Amino acid sequence: MSAMDPEKPEIIHGDSISNSGKSENGAEIEAVAGKDGYVLNDASLAHDRGLKTTQDGGTILIPQPSDSPNDPLNWTQFRKNTILIIISCTAFLPDYGSATGSVTLTPQGEEWNMDPNIVNHSQVGNVFMLGAAGPIIVALAAYFGRYPILFWWTLLALATAIWCAAAQSFESFMAARILNGFFSTVAQGGGLMFIKDMFFLHEHARKINIWSGFIVLSPYMGPLLGAFIVNTQIWQWAFGIYTIETGLCLIAIILFVEETYYDRQTVQPELIPHAPRWHRMIGIQQVQTKYIKNSFKDAIVRPFVILGKPVVVLAVFFYLLTFAWVVGSNTTLSIFLAPKYGFGAKQIGFFYFTPVVAAILGEITGHWLHDFIAKLYAKLHSNRLEPEARLYAIWFAVPFMVPGLILLGFSLERHYHYMLAALGWGLYVFGIMIVTVAVNSYVLDAYPEASGEVAAWVNFGRTTGGFIVSYFMVEWAEKMGTIRQFGTMCGILGGACLIVMGLQVWGKTLRIWAGPAKFKTV
Repeated sequence: MSAMDPEKPEIIHGDSISNSGKSENGAEIEAVAGKDGYVLNDASLAHDRGLKTTQDGGTILIPQPSDSPNDPLNWTQFRKNTILIIISCTAFLPDYGSATGSVTLTPQGEEWNMDPNIVNHSQVGNVFMLGAAGPIIVALAAYFGRYPILFWWTLLALATAIWCAAAQSFESFMAARILNGFFSTVAQGGGLMFIKDMFFLHEHARKINIWSGFIVLSPYMGPLLGAFIVNTQIWQWAFGIYTIETGLCLIAIILFVEETYYDRQTVQPELIPHAPRWHRMIGIQQVQTKYIKNSFKDAIVRPFVILGKPVVVLAVFFYLLTFAWVVGSNTTLSIFLAPKYGFGAKQIGFFYFTPVVAAILGEITGHWLHDFIAKLYAKLHSNRLEPEARLYAIWFAVPFMVPGLILLGFSLERHYHYMLAALGWGLYVFGIMIVTVAVNSYVLDAYPEASGEVAAWVNFGRTTGGFIVSYFMVEWAEKMGTIRQFGTMCGILGGACLIVMGLQVWGKTLRIWAGPAKFKTV
């Protein structure tokens, strides 16, 4: 480790410590956590080396903020949390809109004289685009800036949402749905970029917990509200409400969001004082000043570079295998609830309160759980936090998820009381909320310089799992019965947990072997 100048602020991040907020090779603000882990709670070290800490002096700030008020790390908590809520609300939209389509299939089929299963092809295309767009979004954001991509994509999401509500034919509706999936996912695929830009490492888990809570909640709120709307109004109003929600998010983005990318690596004028905010919103200032140093080629290859990191691939694959059953359960329930329990549209709508409550309880639990695990791990490991410590929360979640799947499978096949089916469903959703935060926190801590790229691939894994299982879930249940079907899901979940074990044992070795991403910007 190189010699230190105690009079200059330093960042401690992994085994890389450097002057003036730069890593030892000068190419990154932070290096990925290496053999020594993150140092968070070492007051004597902070004092000796002049590191900036929280006001109580108990936590070292990672990354070290600059002295500029324009640094997003130095913004007020109110301003940062306002932007976080807006990003979270925008991340709520894609799955909400996608799931809304599941309750409009029947009236659409009647209007267009089509089999509802054929109409469902529009939803499958929408789900595919929710994941496929993520790597494109973060690549463009690395070239044009965070704020312009958020603004333009949400504007186009609003236009395509209006198109969905106004479509007069299936062909028009399907085109609108596919394009809406592509544009609406901007805050899902790139949400971690904003969290990483504005918040310190010790704050990440709680902020990711808020953002993830909106994402996990959204596919249940869509059918819940949509079922009541379709029961009393024409199906277009279900997408009309979605359009209004998208419009409100766009207004909030225009009024309150700011460009959060801040260049800590080069000596050059800051972006913010040079022009009106709307110049940064539409991207004029970023392009004219060349404030973001990535070439277009640099930006495009970033998602593929991070996909070459083994721990990212393994984490994404684990998440694919676990979140797939969230979509699978949702699909199966919508088919089986009516004949088995005699539920109509209104009763199915009420049934969706179960996963909504479960997701909220998971968010509340995670608010303390993830920080508790991190602090306990650091206390037991000389005040150092490894990214792999984030994965311990998954072991808290699995005991809820496995019984949830088993109970749901038995309830549907043996006609147990619908409250038992609801309990099983809720247990799994509660667990997946914990898992979602753990996976996102892990990949962000492992590769903080690639916050957008890791978020895009995790989102890709989530939506790909749902996209795949939507093709065979109902037929699978009809052939095997739901007891064997959900039992198989449990087996796959158990196999996926071996990936978590592997990451906890060999994850650090794989990270050190693969090295940092070495991007021009973070």
